[in-house]
Amino acid sequence: MALSLVNSFAPPVRHDHDGRKDAPIIDARNIAVNFKVEDGFVEAVKDISFQLYRGETIAIVGESGSGKSVTARTVMGLLTKRAVVSPKSTIDYDGANILKFSESARRKLRGNRISMIFQEPMSSLNPIYTIGSQIVEAIRVHQKFGRRQAQARALELLKHVQIPDPEARLKQYPHQLSGGQRQRVMIAMALANDPDVLIADEPTTALDVTVQAQILNLIRKLQKELQMAVILITHDLTVVRQFSDYVYVMQHGEMREHNTTERLFANPQHPYTKHLLGSEPRGQANPLPENSEIILDARRVRVSFMLRHGTFFKPEMKELVAVDSLSLALRRHETLGLVGESGSGKTTFGQALVRLNDPDGGEIYFDRQPIHGRSRAEMRPLRSRMQIVFQDPFSSLNPRMTIGQIIEEGLVVNRLGATKAERMDRVREALIAAGMPGHILSRFPHEFSGGQRQRIAIARAIALEPEFILLDEPTSALDLSVQAQIIELLRRLQDERGLSYLFISHDLKVVRALCHRVIVMQHGRIMEEGPVNEVLSNPKTAYTERLVKAAFEVA
Repeated sequence: MALSLVNSFAPPVRHDHDGRKDAPIIDARNIAVNFKVEDGFVEAVKDISFQLYRGETIAIVGESGSGKSVTARTVMGLLTKRAVVSPKSTIDYDGANILKFSESARRKLRGNRISMIFQEPMSSLNPIYTIGSQIVEAIRVHQKFGRRQAQARALELLKHVQIPDPEARLKQYPHQLSGGQRQRVMIAMALANDPDVLIADEPTTALDVTVQAQILNLIRKLQKELQMAVILITHDLTVVRQFSDYVYVMQHGEMREHNTTERLFANPQHPYTKHLLGSEPRGQANPLPENSEIILDARRVRVSFMLRHGTFFKPEMKELVAVDSLSLALRRHETLGLVGESGSGKTTFGQALVRLNDPDGGEIYFDRQPIHGRSRAEMRPLRSRMQIVFQDPFSSLNPRMTIGQIIEEGLVVNRLGATKAERMDRVREALIAAGMPGHILSRFPHEFSGGQRQRIAIARAIALEPEFILLDEPTSALDLSVQAQIIELLRRLQDERGLSYLFISHDLKVVRALCHRVIVMQHGRIMEEGPVNEVLSNPKTAYTERLVKAAFEVA
């Protein structure tokens, strides 16, 4: 009886099916995907169905690991060799079951009629080719364009997705762009051939709130012009409510509930849907202990890069000042937020503070020791005391190493743990503390969802028991309910171990819940700083006011 009650919230066809006269462009039925593992099979997706009509947006929501991305990759034909799709599964695209297509037929469809924006832009872009050459390739594979015509189209696409200085960006490589800029390049590539169906897997994960709205409005504008259908995979319920027409809710590979966006938000039926809609970062940072001493002190730090402009035969080099003489002081037990739009210099500043890049000028002191003049070798003794969790978990986890090896590596390098058994105990403890099971040591990064990989990255940092952690967008890949768990985890670790955090983020809701103070950056400069509640409640600059409005007032 309980099973039929659950299924009644998610029948095979949509609740608005009877009211529609047109046929769906994609009609997926009974999708089930298993993955071969050492001790058998893991059921990633269990007998789910959905329909997508021309010109509309459906959203697939759920926690990381719920099977959202596996479902999208099944449609695209991009599953790994370990995946086994049930023979009962069907995905009809314009009336033909694409699961029966040959590989060459799937290739012609993929990136042309059905396109996808992936969650992690750095792992999707080829690091050895320029941005321009990669967009040109995406165009010329499917269209009979000359190189010059394709280059003009590539420039037009970069302008569409609002990348600053698009002419220069065409000649740059992926590592020279910020996370948000790389995501916009991915969006440009996905839209290059005016597809019928666009699958957007967390398309705004790496983008700040103001650009997020611009990108989603751009997708919606193109959708109306081309009658394009969109499958939006996201954990951001604000985005779902604003941009989707119909919502599917997944958990543990099963469809829990689906309905029109208006009805689902107004009257959720399944307990999991109610839990999901009720999840949002809450609370505030615990008060700082009195007389907390400064652990990280930066004075007038400056970082600049030389960018190539002009033509191949007449190149011009221009200086870009990414960090313009900035100062900050971080105390023990404190969480200091660093916010601003993508490309504002947040990550560059953070990496300069831990000496992952070389500042042009300024002074940096860690625990009263000057580190601004130290070489890489001289920095090594401090590395276990200062750790980093990067924005893109896939590119920061070695794909050839198991989870156990990845986390143990830091312990071996820093000579922590007398024996292999002792080190593995610390690895398991770190994984469990980060909300992951301790029995995943033999698995590889590609076997986990984006959110799970981010928790593994946090576990790697925690394992070394540092005093300071630079958190670069640590919750950007996580759904709302897991965000809340990570915030609680970071708070608990801070209380237990006296940790200090520099928290780089564009999610002001998370910043408000976690940080004591906040610094607002734009174009490499500090626009405003102060206690987090004061800055977010009463912004002094128009720029901060715009960020706050985009984060909190979008209905």
